[in-house]
Amino acid sequence: MNTAEPRAHPDSPRTRMPHSPAEPLLHVRGLRVEYRHHGTATPAVDTVDLTVGRGEIVALVGESGSGKSTLAKSIIGLLPAAAHRTAGTIVLGDTELTGAREKDLERIRGRRIGLVPQDPGASLDPVRTIGSQLAEVFRLHRTGPRRSRGSVRDDVLRLLDLVGIDRAEERLGQYPHELSGGLKQRVLIAIAFSLRPELLIADEPTSALDVTVQARILEVFERLAREFGTAVLFVTHDLAVATDHAARVVVMQKGRIIEDRPVADILATPEEEYTARLLDEASPRRRPAEAGTHPRPEARNAPAIEVRGLTKDFRGKRGQHRAVDGVSFSIEQGTTFSLVGESGSGKSTTARMILRLLDPTSGHILIHGDDVTAASRQEKRELWQSLQLVYQNPDSALDPRLPVRDIVGEPLLNYRLGTRTERSTRVAELLEQVDLPPGLAGKRPLELSGGQRQRVAIARALALGARTLVLDEALSALDVLTQAQILTLLADLQQDLGLTYLFISHDLHVVERISTTVGVMRRGHLVETGPTAEVFGNPASEYTRALLASNPGHRLRALSESRSEAMRAARTPRSDLSALSTQ
Repeated sequence: MNTAEPRAHPDSPRTRMPHSPAEPLLHVRGLRVEYRHHGTATPAVDTVDLTVGRGEIVALVGESGSGKSTLAKSIIGLLPAAAHRTAGTIVLGDTELTGAREKDLERIRGRRIGLVPQDPGASLDPVRTIGSQLAEVFRLHRTGPRRSRGSVRDDVLRLLDLVGIDRAEERLGQYPHELSGGLKQRVLIAIAFSLRPELLIADEPTSALDVTVQARILEVFERLAREFGTAVLFVTHDLAVATDHAARVVVMQKGRIIEDRPVADILATPEEEYTARLLDEASPRRRPAEAGTHPRPEARNAPAIEVRGLTKDFRGKRGQHRAVDGVSFSIEQGTTFSLVGESGSGKSTTARMILRLLDPTSGHILIHGDDVTAASRQEKRELWQSLQLVYQNPDSALDPRLPVRDIVGEPLLNYRLGTRTERSTRVAELLEQVDLPPGLAGKRPLELSGGQRQRVAIARALALGARTLVLDEALSALDVLTQAQILTLLADLQQDLGLTYLFISHDLHVVERISTTVGVMRRGHLVETGPTAEVFGNPASEYTRALLASNPGHRLRALSESRSEAMRAARTPRSDLSALSTQ
């Protein structure tokens, strides 16, 4: 990766000398934030104290609804209208932020506090090029004499190189829709880095990124902290990432900070049971009971999914691009096959072709032995009764205007199945299958937690009696505790209903836990496939080895291995130890 730095002006924050990590920068004292709806006040942040030093990386972790994002938004002054600070102070250096006017906060944002938001799709302007959006930062926060267009362009190119975006010259003229999710997230990180702020708030910045890109981005965070004294508040639900890269971990639960300690101390002796649960669920280890490793008897029949020589070409202004190149694999009924790889590897394109949402350029797709490659519109409609998709983000997949009962029952209505009473009974059965209480049937998606929304999405996918589910990054937006609950649900449904899963993911920890077999994709090619334990334990491809090496959780893995060794040693009989000592 090109490590050239964007050019800095003499009075730019980027030229400040690094500070000692011990020197405090951010002080939050007694902060309380409430959300008010229909006259009811609900505390989201409750009497929180937090300090972040210059050059320090602090991970703010907790499950969905713990208050971590509300705390981060309070610091930068971007709380939604329903949120109100009712107590406490926030000080950055010698500047009081809680009493600052909006005009003053606008000058602070970007220059002294940078923000990397979670959702690049909602944060980038769809009608402006990437180059113009990056250049705008230097125009809005100009210091010193007016700069030439060429000078700003040089800075923009260096920023793109800094965050690992390839073909930087070409990217300047592209629009957000022409970039993958990972590339769009890196553009947001480049924007946040552009003025070298004193404090960088990263709100789940790597949740949508594959492990190799994730590692590169986190290395940039570390470099900023080390070389420029940038303080980084890293908001994440991924403890594997947090423990690898942060100096301290701050654990939030129900709006309160319950632990604030160095990473080594948290790993060795978590003081709270909640923290121990977070660490346990984040620890990288295979759990055969949850991984669908016992195919049902029907697995001897025709594969649930079989693709032969699948190829997809896209034509664009710059010519033809082959996104998927001669991919072949099969998935036995009642098992889970995971496709993994970096952004742009072709895994989601492959899934869309299997679902017949995208026509292949060549090759064949067989579902339960039937060739559906050239399926007509009516044949696709019939296919979708047995083959369904569970989307990545339940927030955008569920209609916010409809109650849960209508969302789950919508496929039944569309296919004109059953009477109103029969549909109502079926919806109740589906909610019970995904462990949702009947009382939620009348609620709308915004009234549910992230895990509950994903359960609703799964129930809807099963409404027509689907035998095979395609789960495209279906757990990436969930915290580790919620992920564990959904993994258990998927395992139970697979066991009870004989379901087959095609699981698309960049999260190798989740893949290792859920999969029977794994396929690794790179640049449109399937470079390796096989049983999960074999691929993860003894990868045949150099690329797979590199992918696994980038997998976060090194400190958690080392801790887990040392504990396993200690347990094995404790179980070894003394007579065996004596025999070993004499050899």
